[in-house]
Amino acid sequence: MNSQLPTRPTPKRAWALCSWALGVFCAAAVVNAQNPEPRDVLVSRQLAEAEGLRVGDVVELATNAAGANVRRFRIAGTYEPTPDPMQLGVVPREVRLHLPDLLSLTRDPATPAGTEHVEAINVALANPDDAAQFSRDVNARMPGIVARPTADAAGSASTFVVLERFHLAIALVTIIAATVFLLALTIMLVDERRETVGVLRLIGLPVHRILAQVFLEGVFIAGAGALFGLALALGSERLINTFFQWRYNTALIFVRITPDVAAMCLAIAVPLGAVATVAASWALLRRNGLSLARR
Repeated sequence: MNSQLPTRPTPKRAWALCSWALGVFCAAAVVNAQNPEPRDVLVSRQLAEAEGLRVGDVVELATNAAGANVRRFRIAGTYEPTPDPMQLGVVPREVRLHLPDLLSLTRDPATPAGTEHVEAINVALANPDDAAQFSRDVNARMPGIVARPTADAAGSASTFVVLERFHLAIALVTIIAATVFLLALTIMLVDERRETVGVLRLIGLPVHRILAQVFLEGVFIAGAGALFGLALALGSERLINTFFQWRYNTALIFVRITPDVAAMCLAIAVPLGAVATVAASWALLRRNGLSLARR
C-alpha cells in the first residue's frame, strides 16, 4: 500500500503564506478602523418616539448639522429625562453617551486627549442635610474651588423663588377675600335663624351656651367643607397631572397634595369657618330676645 506523507513547505511558499496572512490582517484592521464597532448610547423617550427609534438600532451622531466627524452608536435603551420646569413646552431630544465617547466626539482637534477641563461637578450626598458642612470643608481644603449647596446656588432672585413668593401673595389675597365672603354668607345664614335664637333667649338659655353651640356648628361645617375640598383636590390631582403631562410630553408633576399641604388647609379652613360663624352670631346675640323673636 502506497502512502503519501505531507511535504514541508518551502521557504518561498512559507513567505508567500505569511505575506498573504499579513495582508488580510492589515486589510481587516483598516476596515475596523474605518467602521469601528458601534458604542452603546441611551436616547430619551421623546426622541425615540419622534424618530421611531428602537433598542438595537444603529444611529450616527455628529457635532454639527453638516455631519462632520460622524460617529456610529448602537441604542442600548431609552430613558425618561429629568423633568425641568424651565424647559416646559420643549420636547427633550437628548442622547446620553459614555464620557470617553462624548469627549472623542466633541473634543477640539487642537486639544490633546486627557487635557479637557470641566466647569462644574454635581455631588450627591447620602445625607442632604450635610450639604453646608461639606461645602465648607471643600472650600477650606481646595483653594480656588467654590463649593456651595444647590439650594443656595440660584440666590434669592432665582425664577422659582420669585414664583414661590408670587404664589404666596396670591394665596394670601385669596384667603382674605374668601374670609370676607364667608363672613358675609354666615351673617345672612345667621340672620335667617334670628327667630330660633330669640326663642332660645326667651326660654332662658344664656348667651355663652348659644355661642358654644354655634361654635360647634361652625367647626363641624368648616371641617366638612375642608374635607370635601381635600377630597376634590385629591380626585382631580391625577386628572390634572395626566392632562398636562400628555399636553407637554413630560413626566413633570404639576399638582401634588402632600400631607403637609392637607394639614395646612385644615389648619386654615376650620378656624376661619368657626371664627366667622361666632363673629356673625355675636352681633346677633347682642340684641334683645324679644326683638329677635319679633314679639
